[in-house]
Amino acid sequence: MRISGGSAKGRKVGLKKAFTKKGEGSDLRPTSAKVRKAVFDILGAGIIDARFLDLYAGTGAVGIEALSRGAGRVVFVDENVLRVKIIRELTEKFGFKDRADVIREKAAVFVKKAESVFDIVFVDPPYASEELQAILPLIDGREILSESGIVIAEHPSKISLPEIIGSLELGKRYKYGDTSLGVYRVSRGQSLFYDSAPLRPW
Repeated sequence: MRISGGSAKGRKVGLKKAFTKKGEGSDLRPTSAKVRKAVFDILGAGIIDARFLDLYAGTGAVGIEALSRGAGRVVFVDENVLRVKIIRELTEKFGFKDRADVIREKAAVFVKKAESVFDIVFVDPPYASEELQAILPLIDGREILSESGIVIAEHPSKISLPEIIGSLELGKRYKYGDTSLGVYRVSRGQSLFYDSAPLRPW
């Protein structure tokens, strides 16, 4: 896998050793290059200086691309010790170490105790698990989203996400074959999604 845009465009991520079965959280299914590019097409200029949370970080490709494209800070969260080590190595190798925090933690545990606020939360749990259904209400229940913050959830296209999760409203949906992206924002009494134009969250 290679970074598709920004200062690290063309550089390779997703080392083979990241796929090694070792310890907890070993079910790795990296975000495809097509879907990863789509995430940043959706965000557009909103990624610049954004505070980005990459839950279930896996190979770290999404968060590293966020840094490459100008995110102000990225927090990577993954429970697998090997992958955490790889992400730390890659952020240092690419010159992003000063804008990255790499945390070995279960996503739910991190969200429950997080004190930071993020502009973008990217959620990509293992497809075979029920993590997505559990983590989205947790995100809603914690004040970790900025006022105009968004949650992007990657999920199997055969799964339908809830329209409303507490104060989170599902507005935009994008399908790429077997994979879909759902975009949530905090509802403040009226719909935040007025048309089918590409989302520009800021």
